[in-house]
Amino acid sequence: MSHPHPELKAAPPLPEGGLRVTALGGLGEIGRNMTVFEHAGKLLIVDCGVLFPEENQPGVDVILPDFTSIRDRLDDIVAVVLTHGHEDHIGGVPYLLRERADIPVVGSKLTLAFLEAKLKEHGIRPRTVRVREGDRRSFGPFECEFVAVNHSIPDGLAVALRTAAGLVLHTGDFKMDQFPLDDRITDLRAFARLGEEGVDLFLTDSTNAEVPGFTTSERELNPAIEQVLRTAPRRVIVSSFASHVHRIQQVLDAAHQHGRKVAFVGRSMVRNMGIARDLGYLKVPSGLVVNAKELEKLPDHRITLVCTGSQGEPMAALSRMANRDHAIRIGKGDTVLLASSLIPGNENAIYRVINGLTRWGANVVHKGNAKVHVSGHASAGELVYCYNIVRPRNVMPVHGEFRHLRANADLAIRTGVDPDRVVIAEDGVVVDLVDGRASITGKVPAGNVYVDGMEVGGATEASLKDRVTLAQEGVITVVAIVDSDTGALAEAPDFLARGFVHDDATFDTVIPVIEKTLANAAQEGVGDAHQLEQLIARAVANWAFRTHRRRPLIIPVIIDA
Repeated sequence: MSHPHPELKAAPPLPEGGLRVTALGGLGEIGRNMTVFEHAGKLLIVDCGVLFPEENQPGVDVILPDFTSIRDRLDDIVAVVLTHGHEDHIGGVPYLLRERADIPVVGSKLTLAFLEAKLKEHGIRPRTVRVREGDRRSFGPFECEFVAVNHSIPDGLAVALRTAAGLVLHTGDFKMDQFPLDDRITDLRAFARLGEEGVDLFLTDSTNAEVPGFTTSERELNPAIEQVLRTAPRRVIVSSFASHVHRIQQVLDAAHQHGRKVAFVGRSMVRNMGIARDLGYLKVPSGLVVNAKELEKLPDHRITLVCTGSQGEPMAALSRMANRDHAIRIGKGDTVLLASSLIPGNENAIYRVINGLTRWGANVVHKGNAKVHVSGHASAGELVYCYNIVRPRNVMPVHGEFRHLRANADLAIRTGVDPDRVVIAEDGVVVDLVDGRASITGKVPAGNVYVDGMEVGGATEASLKDRVTLAQEGVITVVAIVDSDTGALAEAPDFLARGFVHDDATFDTVIPVIEKTLANAAQEGVGDAHQLEQLIARAVANWAFRTHRRRPLIIPVIIDA
């Protein structure tokens, strides 16, 4: 099994007739999926998503893949193919199209509809190419064939790329639900047919590679969802991803069955469900969905609200309800149904919300206490089936943290794939398929690009570190008026502290430290204000740690007297 090596150099030029695969996101993390395929001088991109920030990245809205390695080759891009409409696969497209607006964007009907709604907010009109399963389209030297896959959003596609270097099959995000709500199953017959033709490189979804067995069918949630809507004494508030059309369909059906009306809450939920209904992916019984005005006239036991916020995102509707900061006041007898997964790293935020809602008297039903969620990704049993059907020559696990990629690689090897032909790569690692063999040949830059408000890439690791320091340790501003002739303090310095525990006497002991620092500087002939500020900042930081065991951010300001 070839592993990435930290000492990798820049990749050499691609050998003629070879195919280069570089993931710029999605390997080593769950999110910002983006894979660049290079062949015969042209580039084809599969997916371009965003990653949501963690608690140590304050102020960041989303994290993008790093486009550095393709920036001087934007004109070589023949298309961006989108496998499905989730944010972690389409969220980065607006930022890519800002760099070149006319890249053709390829996807299925629902995926493009979700994307176009998102691009409208950015003021971009894309060049789109609509495809469906079974279609074959050529973009430059890549012939793409699209294959139906089942996932937690309708209209998902796997993509097979035929090139002179070989046949590549990329699953996108998928599972093998045999009884999906829309009867559109993952097309294993197509996988088998491609396997017969000979798949040279198989890129497979690793998210659930550590989970044994098979992912439960979406339909098996029906009893639990139905029971909630049948037995809840008052209102039911359902929280789900704004793109999980199938889950929301089950809620609508159960609500309808038990004489409840439904209202959508939250901008993304209202927008996406409107799109899904207009395109026929969401079937809404007539008169079932009402607006807020009609809702007020109904008795509690006939009300169902569907909102976003199942991940404990601070601004989402559910967290605001838990904090009593939302028009919907949760009260005794209300039932809250969290019909979603816990994204790794978000558990604490979600439990905070569950506790908050329970405190107001709500009954909270979630995957920990009821069967109200199934994953959108294939478990180990399904992945092994795919390896046995496809019998690929080379395998590259994608879409997962490192442990998921490793587990997926182990599965491939257990089905008989040569361990030397199973490549575990990370973001930025270059994998070349040459003469039927895949191997790691180098790397390209693939750092985190932070979107902070309107700034793209303005926030850096260093500025985020400062933010964490500010949040945890506070800040001290030192204003010193210095006599430019003698280099001594003209009067006692002023200290402005925020988030640093202090009283009037706290800073008495630091004044001699500052005087000594200035005296030393004068002796050494340092008179430059900027240099003096650095010296004072260091002296005050050392003092703060020595006397208070704290590491606040120090902002020195020197004024010439």
